[in-house]
Amino acid sequence: MKKNWKVGELARLTGLTVRTLRFYDQIGLFSPSGQTESGHRLYDAADLSRLHQILSLKELGLSLEEIQAALTEGKMTPLEIVELQMERIKERIKLQQKRLEQLAYVSKQMQGEAPLTVKDFTDLLQAMKRELEKPVIERRTSWGRHLDALGHFLAADNGRSKSEEEKNDE
Repeated sequence: MKKNWKVGELARLTGLTVRTLRFYDQIGLFSPSGQTESGHRLYDAADLSRLHQILSLKELGLSLEEIQAALTEGKMTPLEIVELQMERIKERIKLQQKRLEQLAYVSKQMQGEAPLTVKDFTDLLQAMKRELEKPVIERRTSWGRHLDALGHFLAADNGRSKSEEEKNDE
């Protein structure tokens, strides 16, 4: 038997809000596969798979527009998305492991009452700084992409306006 979920059930199941799911539907990113007779949205297992892809790409830092393009243009398969997630997690684990080793070293030095060098502290501070800067850099990059897209849109719109003006002048 095929299981279907209403929007509220899907929201509780996934931890998203009903508002978010409705917004995704409004922009054409994630639409339900069915409806009840009374017009309530119904989602099935295939919809859950698509939602997983959307949330995975969002977690990787893509904008909603980029996610929609990737999914509709077939640029990424579900398997590629899962593999990207795995790589990202492995990268985080590696960085966290390195930081854990640095902290363990410092702890051992402190327990032995050995003096910590300036390099010990700067290594720790650099690791912390990188961790704090990463979200800022990702946000900056995302804003840059948005501004570029806006610039292209405005340039295209400006080109249309000029051609319309030329037509009106004739």
